[in-house]
Amino acid sequence: MGVIKFMLFLIFLFQVVIFLASSEPIEDKQALLDFSQVIYHSRAFNWHGDTSACRNWDGVTCNSDESRVVALRLPAVGFRGSIPQNTIGRLSALEVLSLRLNFLSGPFPSDIAKLSNLTSLNLQSNNFSGSLPLDFSVWKNLVIFNVSNNRFNGSVPNSISNLTRLVALNLGNNLLSGELPELLLPSLKLLNVSYNNLTGKLPKSLRRFPSSAFLGNNFTPENISIPPSNLPPNDHPFKKSSKLSVIAILGIVIGSCIVGFAVLALLLIVCYSNKEAKNGVLGQSQAKEKGLMKVVSGSQNRNSSLVFFEGCILAFDLEDLLRASAEVLGKGTFGTTYKAALEDSTTVVVKRLREGGVGRREFEQQMEVVGSIKHENVAALRAYYYSKDEKLMVYDYYRHGNLSTMLHANRDQKRIPLGWETRLRIAVGAARGIGHIHAQNNGKLVHGNIKASNIFLNSQKYGCISDLGPATLMTPMATPVIKTSGYRAPEVTDTRKVSQASDVYSFGVLLLELLTGKSPIHTTSSDEVILLVRWVHSVVREEWTAEVFDLELMRFPNIEEEMLGMLQIAMACVARVPEQRPKMTDILKTLEDIQKISTGQLSNENKSDDSTPTLITPPAADMGTSNFL
Repeated sequence: MGVIKFMLFLIFLFQVVIFLASSEPIEDKQALLDFSQVIYHSRAFNWHGDTSACRNWDGVTCNSDESRVVALRLPAVGFRGSIPQNTIGRLSALEVLSLRLNFLSGPFPSDIAKLSNLTSLNLQSNNFSGSLPLDFSVWKNLVIFNVSNNRFNGSVPNSISNLTRLVALNLGNNLLSGELPELLLPSLKLLNVSYNNLTGKLPKSLRRFPSSAFLGNNFTPENISIPPSNLPPNDHPFKKSSKLSVIAILGIVIGSCIVGFAVLALLLIVCYSNKEAKNGVLGQSQAKEKGLMKVVSGSQNRNSSLVFFEGCILAFDLEDLLRASAEVLGKGTFGTTYKAALEDSTTVVVKRLREGGVGRREFEQQMEVVGSIKHENVAALRAYYYSKDEKLMVYDYYRHGNLSTMLHANRDQKRIPLGWETRLRIAVGAARGIGHIHAQNNGKLVHGNIKASNIFLNSQKYGCISDLGPATLMTPMATPVIKTSGYRAPEVTDTRKVSQASDVYSFGVLLLELLTGKSPIHTTSSDEVILLVRWVHSVVREEWTAEVFDLELMRFPNIEEEMLGMLQIAMACVARVPEQRPKMTDILKTLEDIQKISTGQLSNENKSDDSTPTLITPPAADMGTSNFL
């Protein structure tokens, strides 16, 4: 009996150990609850005492055994006021803290100074003020320190030199003054102290960094690689002992600039007039510029830097981007898109947004939402730039071009037509991407600008949706919305309000485009303007369905059933009444079933008797044209 009791005791002890090992970080959890209950935040997040902090709470990451909270990321949740004392500071195991893009104010939080295990601290774009901490040695493991776009003043502490592991230091866009100290940081790769009130000579230890890291300060020109034209005009560092007076030098510089600008302006006017007369709208051309600097040269307030998202491996700054050679890819409702080739052979896509009256904080919060979306069928937003005059979005470049070009360009010349399998992969991939977007933000996120020119091929040759963000961010243009816009749902034409249902409509038009090979709005030989959706409805109503399909698809045998299945989905998507349109999850499932049939992957037991998938049935009322327009 003694042996049995002893074994039972060991089993009980083992269970206790297992329970303790998998238990919640109770003290850390309470600290977070105290923090959330005291500080104001406009966006709700799911922190509840009866749920697991490690597995369910927004922005919270625990260590492997879930015994401590090691990361807290709460960007753009609408925090206001100062960080409550004795809250976050109790997270003694915290390694990563990101509270960027909020409205936090007050001096540098004393609670953060208690977090000795921090490796990454990001307080970018808040309203903090006062001086930076004098003693940085408490964060001996710090790798990233970003407090840009705040109102910190005073000098840059010498103790930053104690951060021997520091890789990125961003103090830009603050009110820091005095001289920069020597910062002997052997691991430092990224530095930004631009747009402060710093003076004096640039320390030798920092002269290896590009000039863009020091713009907007009052450094003396000695041993500085920054051209004088990049320094503030009111603080131009010419010495009075020069042989020429300051006034004379300024007169020469200004006179030369005026002459140069006059010549340049004349050349631009002549070139622009010739180009407009020859090519019409610039957005439809493939015009090349010497660089994006020429495009955005009107901006005099480039007082911010590019903001990159986590996981981005691109390595360039704003000046590198603006020097890149640029080619116009397209001009749309929300701005102009460029292909930018950087000097290091990196190629990216830059979208320059139209003026929409959007404020910095609203813009940054929307970019945070878009940048957080990581999915193989959604083109990732890699970086963005905001100033009063310019708003840029940076995406990956897809070398295969967009669907509109692949489907419609040079159709009368020798070209490799898009096969059925390729079109199916494009449709399935795009549906996956849109479905993922619709699942974000508690199922409320909308794309708002789905069209063929925003669909690309990813590395697996599946469709990938791009241009997420501008449609729901930019203020509608003053000009009336064109009622015949081929992709717009009827209710959007009337109200300009996009929704997930209007996304479904646009996707339905995209499917019709893939099936017919025709543009959403096209003209006949007699110059009659035809709406694709109306034309398809009329053909189907007259029971001439075979006339709908692209002739390029006719060379592929035994795909009639699959094409009819996709046509049925498309017809359901373009229902006039939004409530009658299917959800993207149902659309995706049906498309994937069609793809399995087409590739022979659907097993016999999953096939219906006629070897077609379960199809989404379009509303009967929408089979005619009379109630469509």
